[in-house]
Order: sequence, then C-alpha cells, then structure tokens
Amino acid sequence: MSDDKTDSDQIRAKVQALMPTARDELATLVGFRSVADPRQFPKEECVRAATWVRDAFLAAGVGKVELIETTDGSNAVVGHQPGPEGAPTVLLYCHYDVQPPGDENKWHTAPFELTERDGRWYGRGAADCKGNIVMHLLALRALRSSTTDGSPFPVGIRLVAEGSEEMGTGGLEDLVQEQPELFQADMILVVDTGNAEVGEPTATVTLRGVANVVVHVETLAGEIHSGMFGGPAPDAMAALVQMLATLRDADGNTVVDGLESGQSWDGVGYEESQFRTDAGVLDGVDLPGTGSVADRVWARPALTILGMDCPPVVGSAAAIQPRASARLNLRVPPGMDPQRAQDALTAHLLSKAPWGARVTVEPEQVGSPFRARTDGPGYAALGAAMAEAFGKPLGTVGQGGSIPLCNVFAAEVPGAEIVMLGVEEPRCLIHAPNESVDPSEIENLAVAEALFLERFASTPSA
Repeated sequence: MSDDKTDSDQIRAKVQALMPTARDELATLVGFRSVADPRQFPKEECVRAATWVRDAFLAAGVGKVELIETTDGSNAVVGHQPGPEGAPTVLLYCHYDVQPPGDENKWHTAPFELTERDGRWYGRGAADCKGNIVMHLLALRALRSSTTDGSPFPVGIRLVAEGSEEMGTGGLEDLVQEQPELFQADMILVVDTGNAEVGEPTATVTLRGVANVVVHVETLAGEIHSGMFGGPAPDAMAALVQMLATLRDADGNTVVDGLESGQSWDGVGYEESQFRTDAGVLDGVDLPGTGSVADRVWARPALTILGMDCPPVVGSAAAIQPRASARLNLRVPPGMDPQRAQDALTAHLLSKAPWGARVTVEPEQVGSPFRARTDGPGYAALGAAMAEAFGKPLGTVGQGGSIPLCNVFAAEVPGAEIVMLGVEEPRCLIHAPNESVDPSEIENLAVAEALFLERFASTPSA
C-alpha cells in the first residue's frame, strides 16, 4: 500500500469518526435564524451564528479569527493561520447567512431544526451554506491531528465566512477591496456550489455575468376607451409585448442584435430529464432553445423578463394603456463583456419599437462573468484529491447565476487560483422549502479538502 493510500485511509477514518460531531454542529448552526435582513429576523441571530463560527474555527486550530463589520452592517468572520516556511496558503470561503424560510407550511419539518429523513439532513442552510462550514471544520480537524512539525496545518490557512451573501448587499466585496491583505492566498476555494449529483465530484469553473435594464414605452397622453379608439390607437402594452417578443427566436433562443448566441459547453453535461426535475418544468411543456441544456444554461446569453408594470387582471378596465414598462435580466456568459451586452440590449430594444413609440431604456446592474483557471498546480492537486475521495474523476460544470465575489477576488488577489465547489447538489433544493443535504457529500468533500490541503503543501508559495 502506498503512503498516499495510507494517508487517504487515515484521513477518511478521522472524518468518519467526526461525523456525529459534524451532525451536532450542523444542528446548532441550522438553529440560528441567520437571515441577514433585520426586517424579518433579529440581527442578533446573525451575530450568534458569526460568533459560533469564529469560536469553532479557533477550536479547530486557526490561530487568529475575528469578526469584522462590513459596510452593509454584516459581520465577516476572518481568520489566518500561517503555514510552515515556504508552504502555500489556501483561502477557505463559506457563508453563514441563509435564505428566509418562506412559507413554513410548505416545509415537512421545522426549517430551523435539523431533521433526518430518508438518509438526508433537512433544515434551512443545511446545504447552503452551513453544510459547507461543517465540511471545512471536518477537513481541518482531520489534518490537524496528523500534523507533527509544529504547524497545525501543512499549508497556510485563511478563512472568510460571509454574513450577507444571500442578500447580495456587497459588504464582503467592499472588505476585500479595502483590506486585500486579509485575503492573500495561492488558492481560493469558494465553497458555495456543489456536485452535478450526489457522489459525482464536480468543480464549478464558470459563472454567467448580468446586465439588467428597465425599458419604458409611451404612446398616448392618457388612458382611452378600447371600444371608441381600439384598433388604430397605439397600445403601449402591445408595443412592449411586440418588442419583448423579438428577444427570442422561433425556437426560443435568446437573440439580441450584435451578441453571439450559439456558444457550446465542453464540460459535464446536464441531462434534460434532470434539468426538468430540478427546474420543476410541467409535464408536456417543452424547453425553449436549441443545443444541449448545458449550452443554454451555462454557455449562452439568456434573457428573462423579471417584471412588468401593467394593470392587473382583477380590476382592469376596457382601456388602452398609454405607457408600460418591463425589467429585463440578461445573463452574460464567460467571454462576453457585460457592458457591451447591456449596450447591445439597449440598442436592440430601441430599434424594435413599433409605430414610432417613445422608448427609453434605463440601465441597471452590470456584473462580469467569471472563468476559473484550470491549468494551475492548485487545480491539478484539487482534481487528484477529489478523484481519490470520490473514486471518480473530477468533472466541471458552469453556474447560470453570478457570484460577484469571485471577480473581486480575481482583481484583488490576481495570483490566486479560484475554484468553486461544495455540498449543494441538485437534490438539496437550496433556497426552496425542505432544503436538505446528503451527509455523504459532507464526508467526501471533507476528505477531498483535507487531501488537497495535504498534497498542495508541496507546491511553493507564490
């Protein structure tokens, strides 16, 4: 038996022995109603969760861990433990805030009480992202107990646990820009995604960016009677609908003049049946667009109508509308500039206005897409560790959403490799009622992370 195999077996045994503790700790974490919105839950719930996270990582061997209040009022848990001389440093990211539970009547069990059912652990944040916090702790404890050279870990460890990720208010992004020295590392593990499915080791290597606009259409001085004027009167709502319809072709693909829309995804695929289940597509309803599901959700631009200002059905009158508005969300794939995409969307809308309707387009949020490096020593070490822990080679997926923090890390820590992973596979139903985590994902990811930290130690620090 090789030394590597012996190390792997030892780490596996240590992680397995610690799993009952991990469950108890996850139960404690899930019990904190750490929604970072004081209008819904007391801020003290987030403070209690942050304090617990700080104390847990201190006890796990990270020598300095503190709470730092960010610009949005949330507390980031920031830690640092230097490694042996010349060893690289790894930054471990997670977040302790959670989504609101929503309608608690849709939960089978209490959302803030960890409950086991059919081999899974249920509760708000069990996967996103408190399961990942527990996973980090498992990995560090498994490593610490085997280190004998005077340093608690074979590499330097930096830690950041965000307190407002689900609210998207940007406090941690501001902190990284204000104090980048707190986050300097050779490898950054953004642990807030998940495997393609349970037991399938997967790294998320791309994120789509975002380019939002609000479009306003005006055609009349005021509302007029549809019976007296309907037909030749320019209906602002009809004009808006006609404009929005030009943003999809006959097959349902997003099409914006001046933007490419035929890109392909070359990583792990996304089976249509799985996508239909994950997205809750009704029986008999087709998926719009051509190409593979992975092409459409990870590699191509995608336009969503987020909202419209128009009269509701109940209470509507027989009147022609003089004005109408819509808020549009354009997801931007890697390789596409989000500002150029927003400009193209604006120009497209202006050019498609029928009947000389007066159209104004108000630009909103722009966020850059992200593509991780996959040719560095960190990614190679991580791939080997994930393959060893899961018994299968590492695959790659994209993510349709945006994580602005990745771009901030890339800008402020330019020498670091950045990879996204975690315990949040599709069955977790993150953000939905009955969120859950498969404990085998916590165990295997902890083994993989510990193996990675051990093997990456031989890579010289940048």
